[in-house]
Amino acid sequence: MASALTPDRFVAPTVTATAKIVVAGAFGVGKTTFVGSVSEVPPVHMEETITRASALVDDLDRTPGKSTTTVGVDFGRKHLGDDLVLYLFGTPGQARFRFLWDELIVGALGALVLVDPRDLDASHEILALLEEAEVAYAVAVNQFDGAPRYPLGEVHEALALEGHTPLGVCDARERASCMQALIQLTEYLARLEHRP
Repeated sequence: MASALTPDRFVAPTVTATAKIVVAGAFGVGKTTFVGSVSEVPPVHMEETITRASALVDDLDRTPGKSTTTVGVDFGRKHLGDDLVLYLFGTPGQARFRFLWDELIVGALGALVLVDPRDLDASHEILALLEEAEVAYAVAVNQFDGAPRYPLGEVHEALALEGHTPLGVCDARERASCMQALIQLTEYLARLEHRP
């Protein structure tokens, strides 16, 4: 695929469709890492150093090594097959940046919601925002080192997901598992599009 791309061509000549996908989730769940893992171009990250004032607002207990935070958007691009390009928009996770959501979800075909198994409750607000905006989504549990490994049925129930909502696992650091999560989402979105 990469050989078909030249400096004057941003997507392969076989591409017939593009889709905007939002990568959402709570603070520190791995959205920036996920976008960076799958993007075929150098991802754009709008991050700033976590300051002492920010540390007083953001819960850093689960992410003690975290030194930066997204204050705008993460952006990446990925060819998914010969004819489809996904444009990935990672959202900031903190409530104080929710005003960006209205703009980021405009035109989104769907969303992939990353959840942290150490704090499933933190995902409820994100899921509610997507449902209110009527954006279809799939959920992926980001498998942090040392985090609990719950059966997916229990996670599905804890998040109060509808029966048809796809739920899987990924490791935001590993391209292959991130790609599997994106494929699960796009297959779900295709089924919704062709539903009678």
